[in-house]
Amino acid sequence: MRLDFFTLFPEAFDWFRSQRPVRNAEAAGVELRFFSWRDTTPIGAGKVDDSPYGGGAGMVLRVDVVDAALREAYGEAERPRVVLLTPAGRLLDDALVGELAGESHLALLSGRYEGFDQRVHDHLADDEVSIGRYVLAGGELPAMVLADAVIRRLPGALGHEDSAVEESFSAALGGAPEYPQYTRPPSYRGWDVPDVLVSGDHERVREWRLEQSRQRAAGLGDAD
Repeated sequence: MRLDFFTLFPEAFDWFRSQRPVRNAEAAGVELRFFSWRDTTPIGAGKVDDSPYGGGAGMVLRVDVVDAALREAYGEAERPRVVLLTPAGRLLDDALVGELAGESHLALLSGRYEGFDQRVHDHLADDEVSIGRYVLAGGELPAMVLADAVIRRLPGALGHEDSAVEESFSAALGGAPEYPQYTRPPSYRGWDVPDVLVSGDHERVREWRLEQSRQRAAGLGDAD
């Protein structure tokens, strides 16, 4: 898989690339590339934004800037699936992560300021994705969240292939949150590990975990 990140701040991804699952994925053949909007802007002096038509506060990333960056990256060749990060997009969930992980090539567009000219949404992006109904300073963190979730699905990223099988919202748990996890010591300040987990009865452990996941899922429903 290849992941292309378009951003004003490629250096913001240095920490992301240092994480072990990401390093593992790169070692296994996943390619990460980073493109700065400023490097290919057609309006000179590194300028990428302008004030909005109709007035209002803030600045908007220009459509010609985004188009120039995509043309420079891909020329006339077929473009990858282009995903624009925006609070108004489709909410990122386990199903969407699985869908995106099935792609061979993704381009992730990170905005700043007041976001992108609407023509980027309408004509240059294939998908709009949100990590939540709130606003951040830019799209870099959402791009990292999306990429992290996708990379975890790729062979070799986690070191142990079973690590991603029974995770929150996975098919193995019927879309429910993951069950509670415990480790040593078995008792601490009077807080004990459930007896079933130290019983050695694997079937009872499996049933307990599934029931705990179902209860957590019901709790999420109550929170709605």
